[in-house]
Amino acid sequence: MQTTSTSMNPKFPAKRMLTWGRSKRYAMILISTCGMLLWTNFAVTGSTGGQALAAESNLGSSLRVVSQPIVIDGHSSEIQSANVSGSTYIGLRMLIEKLGFTLVWNEEERTATISGHNRTLKMSIDSGQYIVNDNRIYGSSTMLHEGSLFVPLRLIAEQMGYGVSYDAATQKITIDAIKENNLTIQTVKVAKEGSNQSSDIQYPQIAGLADKAVQQKINDFLVSENQARISAGLSAVKKADEENAKIKADNPTIIIPPSTLESSYEVTYNEQNKLSLYSDYYLYTGGAHGTTSRRGYTFDLLTGEQVTLKEAARNQANYVSQINTIIKKQISDTGLFLLAPFETIEADRDYFLKHEGIVVYFNQYEYTAYAEGMPEFIIPFSSLK
Repeated sequence: MQTTSTSMNPKFPAKRMLTWGRSKRYAMILISTCGMLLWTNFAVTGSTGGQALAAESNLGSSLRVVSQPIVIDGHSSEIQSANVSGSTYIGLRMLIEKLGFTLVWNEEERTATISGHNRTLKMSIDSGQYIVNDNRIYGSSTMLHEGSLFVPLRLIAEQMGYGVSYDAATQKITIDAIKENNLTIQTVKVAKEGSNQSSDIQYPQIAGLADKAVQQKINDFLVSENQARISAGLSAVKKADEENAKIKADNPTIIIPPSTLESSYEVTYNEQNKLSLYSDYYLYTGGAHGTTSRRGYTFDLLTGEQVTLKEAARNQANYVSQINTIIKKQISDTGLFLLAPFETIEADRDYFLKHEGIVVYFNQYEYTAYAEGMPEFIIPFSSLK
């Protein structure tokens, strides 16, 4: 992956405890990779939309910072950390020093940029927005504590190409570099701003794959898939504009926010000749909030074909029942409130991969209220037997 080299900046400003703080335009984008519990072998997590993340509950309060045993690429050490609603936050400066990364602080933008491991990650300390090699993603907000910047460990580590695990017996966190496929992820951006509507589209293309025919096959699919979904979204925006115009004509003083279509993606797995990612498509056409739909994609980099859920589950004959059992346990363990009982996944259920396993997720309103976002369920590879 592409990156740039930056230099260390000695100090962060301490204006206030930081929260989600996203502009209205991004207020409902759904995210993942945040909030994963390090304290269990697997955990239900939620992509959060339309609400502050866990960090917001700490507004105006102090973090309880402790010294956390940690092993980074085989080297044992300790690092300052804090548990925020089940998620581990870690001191950024100490983390990058131990990883050998560089850091630069931009006072005007209030952003911190870290570089290393063939990539660059830029984070806004006033929101949950991150830029990974020119690709916008969303996650738990950073937090300031006594002048030090604390960041969600799993999100930062995974985006920088590291796997994270927790040993309950030793209470140690382990961070190891992942051996990734030799390819580059490029972001295609198409944005348009108007008085009544806007669109901000991002989707991936791959480069550097040895087999150019396979590379083209995957890229063609991603273009076709995104164009189809974007076309449907733009049609909905156009229809909403026409309806809003009629309302505006009858009520000249009424304020109607512009209709919005946005798409973003996140690469979640790039190992062992497999590439997995998901795309989020957000549509706002009026009302209290917009809606987001998610689509996961996993490709075999040797053939260019998509990997089915059964194949991802190691072709286990009873993979559906195994996954159902794990999901139900995670629902019970976390006390996740369901609008309707969960019985089973479909055999071809949408999913994506992460370093530790298969991720199955619920879409908005499928089983949970809007405030729950998109709950995610980690199915460890080790559990598929």
